[in-house]
Amino acid sequence: MNIRIKFQKTGPLRFISHLDVMRYFQKVIRRAGIDICFSEGFSPHMIMSFAAPLGVGLTSEGEYMDIRVNDAVSSAEAVRRMNEVMAEGMTAVSFRRLPDNSKNAMSIVAAADYEVRFREGREPEAGWERRFLDFLDQPGIPVIKKTKKGQQEADIRPWIYACSIQNGIIRLQVSAGSVHNLKPELLMDSFGLWAGYRISSSDLLVHRVEIYADQGREGQRRLIPLEELGEDIG
Repeated sequence: MNIRIKFQKTGPLRFISHLDVMRYFQKVIRRAGIDICFSEGFSPHMIMSFAAPLGVGLTSEGEYMDIRVNDAVSSAEAVRRMNEVMAEGMTAVSFRRLPDNSKNAMSIVAAADYEVRFREGREPEAGWERRFLDFLDQPGIPVIKKTKKGQQEADIRPWIYACSIQNGIIRLQVSAGSVHNLKPELLMDSFGLWAGYRISSSDLLVHRVEIYADQGREGQRRLIPLEELGEDIG
């Protein structure tokens, strides 16, 4: 049985790496008594994968991991057990059964919602909000992206699906996943270079709100939260 778990990562635990998160959940699953499946071979390991690694220092209320279990208790019971053994800053939100033919979360990530704000005292000069919206009004936003093969130029404007600003908080919906993955930090760095501001990642507080799969057809985007692709176990 394939299971998708939604969880939150906040507080001091935002500073642990993705590898540490994997190790953390291995212990959580074991202590919560979840009957997870193991791989075969000389060195068996839990069958577990994550949708999209979260950068160190970022918080999130919409993280996902997929596991395979031999048998499952009810969704409510599984969430209760996990939260009983989790440290402050990690919270299980849902535990949902996936269809047998479902793809794992990592392979279907298409977009993500973020909230971005400046740390207190790190905001640019007054009027930056209007300048940011002017920046997005450009037909193209060329940047230099670092990849495993080196550096390459890319136009990130098509990867920005929606944006609004309210009370100093930038709300973004951007492309995510293996094809085009736009990090808010890269967008803000590009804005700073365009506007003449000095913006570093340490000036920002970035919070991921949700991760989506694209269920649209024939080029029509239809974004669905990963959680909604499963169903609760009664």
